[in-house]
Amino acid sequence: QVHLVESGGGLVQAGGSRRLSCVGSGFTFSDYFMGWFRQAPGQEREFVGVTSRSGGDTLYAASVKGRFTVSRDNAKNSVYLQMNSLKPEDTAVYYCAASMALASTPQLYGGWGQGTQVTVSS
Repeated sequence: QVHLVESGGGLVQAGGSRRLSCVGSGFTFSDYFMGWFRQAPGQEREFVGVTSRSGGDTLYAASVKGRFTVSRDNAKNSVYLQMNSLKPEDTAVYYCAASMALASTPQLYGGWGQGTQVTVSS
């Protein structure tokens, strides 16, 4: 059973940085593509980025490309989201999830955790 726990959220000023972590258990972590999504109040869940099984390939949403980086450490069953140059519009609950494809569609992911809140103040 896929179990994921996100951490690292908090309050950050615009222009600042934050690193989110996600630890997986209950499954073979290295068998899955790992993605990050976010959801702001009143909005649908939005794709942020995803990394391949080895970490060699990544895909990003246009809104975060060049500012956010997804990486993983399979030895630690962990995936990370490094967020730089944060903007108030990045404020959301951030989730990690597992997939069998390098996909941007939430329906292709499972194991959603509780998420971690990131708030960017202007």
